[in-house]
Amino acid sequence: MKEGPDIALLGTMIGDPARANMLVALMSGLALTAGELANEAGITAQTASSHLKKLEQAGLVRQRKQGRHRYFALSDSDVGTVLEAMMGLAASRGLVRSQVGPKDPALRKARICYDHLAGDMAIKMFDSLIARNVLQERDDDITVTEAGRDFFTQMGIDLSKLQSSRRPLCKPCLDWSNRRTHLAGSLGQAILQHFVESGWCIRQDGSRSIVFSPTGETQFEALFTLKSDATKSHI
Repeated sequence: MKEGPDIALLGTMIGDPARANMLVALMSGLALTAGELANEAGITAQTASSHLKKLEQAGLVRQRKQGRHRYFALSDSDVGTVLEAMMGLAASRGLVRSQVGPKDPALRKARICYDHLAGDMAIKMFDSLIARNVLQERDDDITVTEAGRDFFTQMGIDLSKLQSSRRPLCKPCLDWSNRRTHLAGSLGQAILQHFVESGWCIRQDGSRSIVFSPTGETQFEALFTLKSDATKSHI
């Protein structure tokens, strides 16, 4: 066997349908019990525990203990990024397991991707930040400009605090429903947290959907709609 990262093992861990269903369920960013994950995967609790042990050993999930209860979550944002990218690749190749259902429009519009915003609204936000020189994108590197520092300070986001963490400030993440980049990293997390704390949106129970209130969506559009887009909408 050749030396280097064992992508075959990684593929085996993600490739099992039951484990894939559990990992996608954890893309919500919530910590779930083995029983809840068993329901997501359509398997018994005992089988789920066996799968979770393998996923934990592979470093894809981590365990959180609270009292007598055990909860599971994705190990970190890197796992979420890989899963989102794989979902985008599968969608682009027509590898879908079911027909579009009633939840899909909501998921395509706005959803949580581990801990940051994904979907149509995330793409619109990212495009706006790039076009207005708040962010700069070169290859797979995203940086905050000087104008961007002022922009995020006005939003109430402390960039210096985010930069003091070991996590990357800005990170590109492939959006599976659009197959384009949206913003991940500690800044992506902070922006979504700002939306939630400002009352612009809420997380829908039992789903990855992020639901914006009418006021929240108006505020979002005012902040991230380019002037050219606004002009076109009135033509």
